[in-house]
Amino acid sequence: MPPLEGWAQTPGSALRMAFGERIPPFCFPQTQSGIEVDVFREALAYKGFHLKPLFYPFARVPRAFKTGEVDATMTDLGEDLGVHGGHYGDSAVLYDNVLISLQSRRLRIQKPEDLAGLSVISFQGALRRFPDWLEPVHHAGRLVEINDQALQVRTLMRGRYDLVLSDRSIFRYFSLQLQREGETLLPVTEHVFTVANPNDYRPVFRSARVRDGFNEGLRWLRSTGRHKAIYERYLSE
Repeated sequence: MPPLEGWAQTPGSALRMAFGERIPPFCFPQTQSGIEVDVFREALAYKGFHLKPLFYPFARVPRAFKTGEVDATMTDLGEDLGVHGGHYGDSAVLYDNVLISLQSRRLRIQKPEDLAGLSVISFQGALRRFPDWLEPVHHAGRLVEINDQALQVRTLMRGRYDLVLSDRSIFRYFSLQLQREGETLLPVTEHVFTVANPNDYRPVFRSARVRDGFNEGLRWLRSTGRHKAIYERYLSE
């Protein structure tokens, strides 16, 4: 479907926006909700725009923008969409990856060499994103990448891996889910090994007018505490 001409000129216009599928608690396709979806929905509504979320395998998100299937996308996945008519907005959420170990292990992870001899379970694609840290672990046969991030939490708690590499919010979400199912959760230690860059997660809009309206709505969400409340809705015990 080609981009709609002039669709963004009136309040109430529907914005087709690409989101990644299966990214709890940020995106839930089945309910069209999640931290990221809710933030975009409310920020856009501040200026009268209606969000129509569309969900894709993560790698297809930028492509949906380039082919005109959507009018905006949650991220460019490292690809410059400005050359395809995109206008970059402010970062709505931050994926903050850390290494997580059981507190009882008393591990100290400050440099890649500290991972020597340790096993790591991570989300798929972590090796490509953090090669300096994970390449030696991969070559040693001690790195496992999986999509099921609930399994990451469960296997760490049972001592099957030394470390989990995960976004903080995602790890907390699945920890709470397992706790509600009766799983015993042990204290953990977070090891900060990289600095999250908000510019890595900027949304892209086909319309500069809508981008500006979104940015204004996002500032309003943050100034009123609504942005924090959306996070807490999914991450509170």
